Amino acid sequence: MKRPIGLYLAYLFQFLIAANVLLALSLGEYSQVFTGVIALGLTLVPAVATHRWSITLPWQVNLLIVLSLYLHIAGETRGFYMLYYPYYDKIAHLISGITVSVLAFVIVLLLDRFSRLNLSRWMIVGFVVIAAMAMEGFWEIYEWLFDTFLGTNLQHGLDDTMLDMIFVLVGSVIVALAGNRYLTRFSKEEITDTLVIPEESPAE
Repeated sequence: MKRPIGLYLAYLFQFLIAANVLLALSLGEYSQVFTGVIALGLTLVPAVATHRWSITLPWQVNLLIVLSLYLHIAGETRGFYMLYYPYYDKIAHLISGITVSVLAFVIVLLLDRFSRLNLSRWMIVGFVVIAAMAMEGFWEIYEWLFDTFLGTNLQHGLDDTMLDMIFVLVGSVIVALAGNRYLTRFSKEEITDTLVIPEESPAE
C-alpha cells in the first residue's frame, strides 16, 4: 500500500525538530533543548498509540501534530517568533488550536465508544472548544513560568497573550463546526470504526 505524501512531510518535520534540538544544544540554549526533546517525544505518541491500543490516526492528524510542534520549536530556536512578529506567532497558535481541537475530537469520540458515555453531538462539539482553551491556558502558564524563572522572552504583554488565546479559540471553533457537520453526516460508530484497528480473527 502506497503511503501518502503527507506522511513523508510529517517525517521531514520530525527530522527538522531533531535538527533544531541539536542547533539549540550547540548554542547552549538548554531550555530550548528541553522543549525540543519533549516536542520530539510528542510526535511519537501516535505511533505508540497504534502499537499499544490498536488506534490509528489519519495521516492528516499526524502531520498537524508534527507541524504545530515544529512551528514552535523553529520559532524559538531560529528566532522566527521575533523575526516575523506578530504574524508567525499568531499563525502558530491558530494551527496549534486546530491541532489540539482535532485531537480532542478524536479522543472524546474514542472515550464515548469505549466508556459508553453516549455523549450527544453538542457535548462532543463543546468538549472540543473547552479542551483547546484549557490547553492554551496551560501553555500561557508554561510561557510565564519560563520567562519568570529562566529569563526567556516568550510572552510580550497582555495584548499578545490575549491574541494568542483568541487565535486558538478561532482554530477550535473551526474544528468544532467541522466536527458538528461531520457528525450530522456520519454516526459516532462510523467515525470511530476508521480509528480502531480491528482485531484479527484466530486462525481456525
